[in-house]
Amino acid sequence: MPELCRFYGIIIRMYMGTGIQHNTPHFHAYYQDDVAVYSINPIEIIAGSLPKRQERLVEAWAELHQQELFL
Repeated sequence: MPELCRFYGIIIRMYMGTGIQHNTPHFHAYYQDDVAVYSINPIEIIAGSLPKRQERLVEAWAELHQQELFL
C-alpha cells in the first residue's frame, strides 16, 4: 500500500487502484503498534485505534488534505 505522508512517527497509507471500488473511501494511519482506518467523508475512525494525541493529528492532517484524498 503506497505511503502518502509521514509525520511525528505517524505513517499514512492509502490503496490507490484505478477503476476498482475498495469499500468506503478510506486511508490507514500507523503509529508504533497501533493502526486505525479512517473514512474520508466524514473523517472518522471506522476500524482500529490510535492514542488520542495521534488521533487528533491524523484528523487535522486529513481535514487539510481531504480534497486531495478523493483524487
